[in-house]
Amino acid sequence: MKHQRQEKLLELIGSRRLKTQAALVKALHREGFDATQSIVSRDIADLGLTKANGYYTLPQVKRGSNGFINVERAGDILLIVKTETGQAQPVALKIDRGNITEIVGTIAGDDTIFVAVKESQDQRVAMKRIVELLGQA
Repeated sequence: MKHQRQEKLLELIGSRRLKTQAALVKALHREGFDATQSIVSRDIADLGLTKANGYYTLPQVKRGSNGFINVERAGDILLIVKTETGQAQPVALKIDRGNITEIVGTIAGDDTIFVAVKESQDQRVAMKRIVELLGQA
């Protein structure tokens, strides 16, 4: 049930502007999930969610000297990493060398990287580790 709740939480955050954990709990209840504030708090930490402009959002990192811009989910087993123009190949190499066990491989273009993960439940962990790896300028 945790996996489904967290997937729904990601979906809600992607489609609505939610400011508080209470709002997240309420939105989950409307979707049929029994969640408390403490459960949502743990889910926020597990998913690496952050706040931007007062609303919960997926982890995003400001443009840095390493070329990394952000990472987003794409389906169940893919992540999309956006980079500065011309930086996708070196950023993909850094991801490949980062020993993130959940990642199967990367394909890099000019400013976009497709990252494949082993299983759908690996997606959140891989996203968080990519942000940790690349988020440092």
